[in-house]
Amino acid sequence: MSAGNRMSLGQGIIGAFALSLCGAAVLAVLGPWFGFGSVLRAVIAVLGLIYVLYLVSQSGERIGRITTVACWVICAGIAWYSGLGFTAFVLVQVGLVWLVRSLYYYAGLLPALIDCGLTLLGTAFAVWAAQRTGSFGLALWCFFLVQAFHILIPASIRAGSTTPQADDAFARAHRAAEAAVRRLSSAR
Repeated sequence: MSAGNRMSLGQGIIGAFALSLCGAAVLAVLGPWFGFGSVLRAVIAVLGLIYVLYLVSQSGERIGRITTVACWVICAGIAWYSGLGFTAFVLVQVGLVWLVRSLYYYAGLLPALIDCGLTLLGTAFAVWAAQRTGSFGLALWCFFLVQAFHILIPASIRAGSTTPQADDAFARAHRAAEAAVRRLSSAR
């Protein structure tokens, strides 16, 4: 996990719009030619790969990028060729996105679990939008829009006291100031 190049909420929203627009356009153009179901699976897999590549590139982490993407491709390929039902296939894709984001953006279990909740919330909103409107583009928009908010989850959440650590520069300066005030007050 690197504290590197975290993306902004604005970037996430713009990315959500671009991914949903492109996914809906590809499905609308290729769906009638190659069959809606197979194109839908392909679009979901390709958008998942694009999003994972984006996450990995924005993380600031330099080690393990190729391995992460290769593992994603292998897992997505197994999901594709294993004949999973559509719901299971989507859940595998969503799970892979969550796993990559958890590995690259969080330094603890609690933030990763919060992100899992966010990912499931995005999936629920996408299903709701698809059922209400019948629009794949709107479902994608809802999913990726909720995912953009992952940047609000802190990289690590530490339980316990909130007192400054001993090596914190501010804490050292604070202690030095308190000591100076004590010396001044005791000198009188």
